[in-house]
Amino acid sequence: MTNGPPSLRPAGEPRRTVKIKDAKESLPTIKAIGQRLAPHEDIYHWVLTLTWPAFFGWVTVAYVATNMIFGLAFWLARGSVANASSFADCFFFSVQTFATIGYGVMAPQSFWGHTIVTVEALAGILATATITGVTFARLARPTAKVLFSEKMVIALRNGVPHLQFRLANWRRNQIVEAQLRVMVLLTETTAEGETIRRPTSIKLVRDNNPMFILTWTAMHAIDADSPFHGGPAVMERLRATNAEVFVSLTGLDETLAQTIHTRFRYQLDDIVHNARFADILTLGDDGTRIIDFDKFHDIVRLEEGKTP
Repeated sequence: MTNGPPSLRPAGEPRRTVKIKDAKESLPTIKAIGQRLAPHEDIYHWVLTLTWPAFFGWVTVAYVATNMIFGLAFWLARGSVANASSFADCFFFSVQTFATIGYGVMAPQSFWGHTIVTVEALAGILATATITGVTFARLARPTAKVLFSEKMVIALRNGVPHLQFRLANWRRNQIVEAQLRVMVLLTETTAEGETIRRPTSIKLVRDNNPMFILTWTAMHAIDADSPFHGGPAVMERLRATNAEVFVSLTGLDETLAQTIHTRFRYQLDDIVHNARFADILTLGDDGTRIIDFDKFHDIVRLEEGKTP
């Protein structure tokens, strides 16, 4: 690695485990008032947004509850199932019917028994098809695995201060035609005295990458058109209004052949002045490019006075 100024990591501090931050964690916390909770009105979208433990939890609850209901129906229709002498027998017969197993020990032996079996068989077919389809949709849904630096830095590039952050393709395949967009969420007061939150796009030196394979250091020139232009006073004013920086990446995953997207959020306190990112890319003797993710979030201090 290239020798340079010391890193911001304290001496002797163990290296942190580098992991991808869930894109949902990069969204601001939103609490809705007056919005009626009705997941059944958009149940497909609701199911897709569940975590895997919650999804399998709901499937298990629905499975057990359904068999409890049909088991109770068999139990109330006395004598409808041969060799069933308890509610437990009726419940397990329901499980066999719902899953189309049928061991042959228990069987319907009355009109009501056959009627309940007919209804449950239809319910079992629909449930199997639905759960299979939803599970496949969750597994096949394209996702991005992109690592963003925990901090942003401001350093000089060709004499102009640049706001920078770093990202890397965690999957080590190729994201084709990756497009990067950055916006700053500003709080403003109109001439009428109304306070609004206005998203403002900021221009990057390079906002696209035809082959995003390794790492990418995105830079924004802090010139006269930049919302960060004006030195420490402007940064303090933005910080006082809770300004935030949102990053969005979109591209085509070459493995999935589908469009993927991810996002990240930075607070103004995440910006480090007079610093640069530590070098993490080296070239091996055989030409292999080596990325040291242990140092991905490391920041190196620069000499004071290099940035406004």
